[in-house]
Amino acid sequence: MLRACALTYSTKWDECPPLEEFAYNNSYQNTWKWLLLRPYMEDGVEHHSTGLTHNLKRAQSRQKSYSDKRRRPLIFEEGNHVYLRVSPMKGVHQFRVKGKLAPRYIGLFKISERCGSVAYRLELPPHLAAVHDVFHVSQLKKCL
Repeated sequence: MLRACALTYSTKWDECPPLEEFAYNNSYQNTWKWLLLRPYMEDGVEHHSTGLTHNLKRAQSRQKSYSDKRRRPLIFEEGNHVYLRVSPMKGVHQFRVKGKLAPRYIGLFKISERCGSVAYRLELPPHLAAVHDVFHVSQLKKCL
């Protein structure tokens, strides 16, 4: 919508935002299953708000089912060996190689204890002493 508005009003940007906002609010919203301005154009806003709540819950459950299709529970035992996922972030400790050729997972570390429901403490070697030894379960990969 914004692209079409920008092409039409390329030299008159001060006229564009109110028209773009009106066009967006009058368009059909897939999550809510009706127009944004519809409750304000008719009487009986309470009736539409219950429909809105119902449609939002349906959309939320649909999105949850999409994310749960590939989700798997990760539970490790003390003494298991795991790989540690390293993501290249700015300001974070670098693990040997930088850039695209850097490994996604490093080491083969032993789990020393479970800290809460989703965190584990690893036995790290001395050269990784600057790295905190507790990691979220999403950062670990089971060694097969």
